[in-house]
Amino acid sequence: MSLPDLKQPFVSGALQTPVGLVPQVLSSLTPSDHLGSFKARWGIGRMHYVVEPGLYALGTPDEKSPVMVTASYKMSFDRLREALPGRNMWILVLDTKGINVWCAAGKGTFGTMELVSRIESSGLTQIVSHRELILPQLAGPGVTAHEVKKLSGFKVIYGPIRATDLPAFLDAGLKATPQMRIKTFPIGERIALIPIELVAALKAGLILMAILFLITFLGRSGEGWANALHQGLFSALAILIAILSGAVLTPALLPWLPGRAFSIKGVSVGLFTAVLFVVFRLNQGITLAGRFEMLAWLLLIPAFSAFMAMNFTGASTYTSLSGVKKEMRWAVPFQIGAGIIGFILWLGSQFI
Repeated sequence: MSLPDLKQPFVSGALQTPVGLVPQVLSSLTPSDHLGSFKARWGIGRMHYVVEPGLYALGTPDEKSPVMVTASYKMSFDRLREALPGRNMWILVLDTKGINVWCAAGKGTFGTMELVSRIESSGLTQIVSHRELILPQLAGPGVTAHEVKKLSGFKVIYGPIRATDLPAFLDAGLKATPQMRIKTFPIGERIALIPIELVAALKAGLILMAILFLITFLGRSGEGWANALHQGLFSALAILIAILSGAVLTPALLPWLPGRAFSIKGVSVGLFTAVLFVVFRLNQGITLAGRFEMLAWLLLIPAFSAFMAMNFTGASTYTSLSGVKKEMRWAVPFQIGAGIIGFILWLGSQFI
């Protein structure tokens, strides 16, 4: 039988079972756990923030204790055990390649065959006397319950959306209230997604800023550094505004923005901030180069904002895979077109 490593930093001990020692974890999180979550939110070591797949013991479970199933993304694992203080149960971690439950179910890594395989490799049938598994409701798209039953003998029971509802769910005899089945997307959850998208956008933005700065330096004859400092810094500011619009303001203001498509929501914020930017640069509009530059940013900022806003489609309850694909088919060509035209206009403004 394959059991997880006992030397993982969050493992507090080991529990003897018929198949060997099972790592034991606590429901309380350590400062190291909180620091790891903070770093993952900001994209630092995000894809390596994982738990080794396999079976874990929360508290001191026995053969009758419930079996919870979760993803190998450590934040998912931590949210689960943190929600169950004072409980004794088994936690079966699937190999989702470090992806959370919802996204892994959509990608297929939190799936039927992985679950069946993990039941077998962990020796779960020899550890518990019952044949029930409690899965997160958001795992539904990736798991076919009757196939799991047929292949492993275990019945799949879907728990509530939120881990914080698990104690009430368990105390009610594995019964969920209608409220437990509703997935909301409040501002706190939206803001929590901003850092990792912001960091990714800033990495690409810094490269683009450097390219534009170089172009401004090579631009208007004889102006060199003076033009680079003047035009390059304003270009950098425009890119930062576009990133702020798409990666920060759009998710924060999501329910109040016009349209259903995320690209439309991103465009609306981008257009508003682009107009403010152009008004700020209105004194440049007296020259042909200035007009070209203003038109360029009126296209580029909304295009960038719309593209970044679409990164949040996979985290929202208001989208579906087919809907996202449909939106991409018409939105991405418009974004690319606006970006190309905007860049040509901006390039022209530097050489007129």
